[in-house]
Amino acid sequence: MIPETMDAAVLTRHGGPDALELRTVPVPRPGDGEVLVRVTAAALNNTDIWTRQGAYGLPGDPQALAGWRGPIAFPRIQGGDIAGEIAAVGGGVDPAREGRRVVVDNAFYEGDGPDAGPIGLLGSEADGGFAQYVVCLDPRAHDVGASPLSDEELACLPVAYGTAAGMLARGRITVGETVLVTGASGGVGLAAVQLAAARGARVVALTAPGKEEALREAGAAGVVLRGPEPGAVADAVADAAGAPLDAVVDVVGGPLLPALLDRLRDGGRWVIAGAIGGHTVDLDLRRLYLHNVSLVGSSMHTRTHFAELVADAVAGRIRPRIAARYALADIHAAQEEFAGSAYVGKIVVTP
Repeated sequence: MIPETMDAAVLTRHGGPDALELRTVPVPRPGDGEVLVRVTAAALNNTDIWTRQGAYGLPGDPQALAGWRGPIAFPRIQGGDIAGEIAAVGGGVDPAREGRRVVVDNAFYEGDGPDAGPIGLLGSEADGGFAQYVVCLDPRAHDVGASPLSDEELACLPVAYGTAAGMLARGRITVGETVLVTGASGGVGLAAVQLAAARGARVVALTAPGKEEALREAGAAGVVLRGPEPGAVADAVADAAGAPLDAVVDVVGGPLLPALLDRLRDGGRWVIAGAIGGHTVDLDLRRLYLHNVSLVGSSMHTRTHFAELVADAVAGRIRPRIAARYALADIHAAQEEFAGSAYVGKIVVTP
């Protein structure tokens, strides 16, 4: 029986973790074409943090406080990483779907096609999974009953692994290529290491000291430590790669981009989905066009990318690393550890 109310971590305004309040709120009801998912695990990610801070801006006003692709309607339940089971279905949905174990695609898309781009997210433009229940469109609740992954591991997939899957696809990463992954111990970076290695690439991981072994366990063939001198880091990457890189999967940006661009082979690809190292770079465009190098921006995933990720999860080709576990009631402590970045893997919460 579905209860009338549930516990949720509710975002009341833009701000820091204090903008999140634990509240008892009504359980949402699924409409036509929707399902109600009982959340068994959710995970923290940077998208939630930046949505809370209003860090995304708006077209023509980059300083505006906004969610991922638009203004936030408060109160908002955050949480874009969701695993659970279908508790109820709305009109037009097969009743046999009830009880299915699912992972939820957190994206809203700009069209109906399999390669349509994302234009909104659960936890930003609609209520997410930091709660006991969440409503989503039926096609976005992917059946993972056959997966060997735990619900906590499945909850790690949508944002980080979805973003990484989109990067690998847009960067055309293929078997046998040598790929550099920057920011490799973060959520998206670690996911990219695992996915690239699972798909047959040779991965060189760039990370901070103390996280080398975790990256080797994730599939990295070589590990390079980041440092203050971009040129020295580029030299170390070249030594670890042993040959010009075929591709770079980058979530850092900043001065490393121009320093490492010369280490990319002719016809190589540089795909970027983050700029934590700096969003403005001094780039010699001749290095791009004279050497047929592709610089590719990648934001989240498409339906096709997410379906491929679900197939990886069902087949057990990847296994997310759980760094810490918290109860939903301890969401503020979870957010504090998340902000510290001293861990490798994902932080999960359970209602």
